[in-house]
Amino acid sequence: MAHAYTPGLKAIPCTRLTKNRLLPIPGKVLVEKDKQVGALDVVAETALPGRVYPMNIANRLGINPDEVKGFMIKQPGDKIKKGEVIAETKPFIKWFKTTIESPVTGTVDSLSEITGQVLLRATPKILALKAYVKGKVIDVQPDFGVTVESEGTFIQGIFGIGGETNGEIAVAVDSPDQELLPENIKTEHKGKILIGGQHAGIASIKKAIEVGVNAIIVGGIHDKDLRKILGYDIGVAVTGTEKIGLTLVVTEGFGMIPMAEYTYKLLISRKGEYASVSGATQIRAGVMRPEIIIPGFPKDINECKKEEGRGWIEPGDPIRIIREPHFGVIGTVHSLPSELTKVHSESMVRVLTVELSGGEKIVVPRANVEILEK
Repeated sequence: MAHAYTPGLKAIPCTRLTKNRLLPIPGKVLVEKDKQVGALDVVAETALPGRVYPMNIANRLGINPDEVKGFMIKQPGDKIKKGEVIAETKPFIKWFKTTIESPVTGTVDSLSEITGQVLLRATPKILALKAYVKGKVIDVQPDFGVTVESEGTFIQGIFGIGGETNGEIAVAVDSPDQELLPENIKTEHKGKILIGGQHAGIASIKKAIEVGVNAIIVGGIHDKDLRKILGYDIGVAVTGTEKIGLTLVVTEGFGMIPMAEYTYKLLISRKGEYASVSGATQIRAGVMRPEIIIPGFPKDINECKKEEGRGWIEPGDPIRIIREPHFGVIGTVHSLPSELTKVHSESMVRVLTVELSGGEKIVVPRANVEILEK
C-alpha cells in the first residue's frame, strides 16, 4: 500500500504516555519508584542560587582593600538580613562612624582583599517541581527527577503560549464553529480549563484573565491579538514562559478557524474532569507542541494504546492542510500518486489527493498536510 512520511498532530481518546520531570540543577527527589502521584504533587525540589549583589566596601569606607576584613561585622558564610549592618568604621568619635547596611536578606558570599569588594547573595529560591500529570512514577533519576507514566486523553495543539497549568474542563460554547465571546466567560469558570470554539479575541482573553481562568482551548486566534497580549512579536523562539495570567492553546491555526469537530467532541466528552495543559511550543528542530492531557478512560473505552505514531500517511488517514489556499481544512487521504506534479509555484513536487467531507477531491503537496492521529 502507498504511504508517505508526514508530521502529525495527535488527538487520541486514550493513550499511554510518559513525562520526564527533571530539575535544572541537582536537588532532592521526593518520591519513590512505583508511587502513584497526583498532578499537583511535588516530586522533586532544589534551591536556585539567589541573586549576587556586589558592594565595594573599601571605597565606601575610604580604606585600603587589604583592610576590609578588619572592618567587616559579617564574614563570608554568615547569614544577613536586609538593613542589617555588615561593615563599619571604628572612629574615636562615634558621630564620625560610617556604617554599611545589607540591601538584601541572604548570606555574605565572598570577600576580596585585592579589590576591596564583598559579594552578597540573596536567599536561595526553592523550586518545587510538580508531577504535572496524574500517574505512576516508573523511573527515578537520583538528584534530578522522575518519569511519570499516565493513561488518558492526549490532544496536541498547533500553537500555544503560557506554561503548565491544571484544572477542571468546562465548556463555554455549544459548537466548534462558535466564537468564544466575553459573555460566554462566567465567574464559575475561575480555575477551569475553558473550551472555546473557532476563535478567541483579545476582549475574551482579557475577560478570562480577569475571571481567573487557568487555560483557554480554541480553534484560532488572530496574530494581531497575540501581539497585543504579549506586547511583542512571538518570532520563532520557544514559547511557554509567558506570564499573561493564563495558558492559551490554539488547535487549528491563526484566524477564524473552527475547532476540528473530532477534537471538540473529544474535549467535551471529558467535561468536568481534571486536565493538565501546557502552551509550550517550538516549531523548528526539536518540535514541541502545546498539549492537553486528561488522565483516565473516556466513556465507552476500557483500554488505552501506547503513544506511538507510525510517522507516515496512508489512504484513508484523516489529515489537516496547513498551508494556503486550503489552510485549516480537514479531510481524508484519497490517494498518493507516485509521479511528480507541477503546482502553482511551477515546482514539481509529490502530491496527494484529499477527499473533503462533502465528497469534493482536491490535490495538495504532501508537504502541506499533517496527519491527525486518532
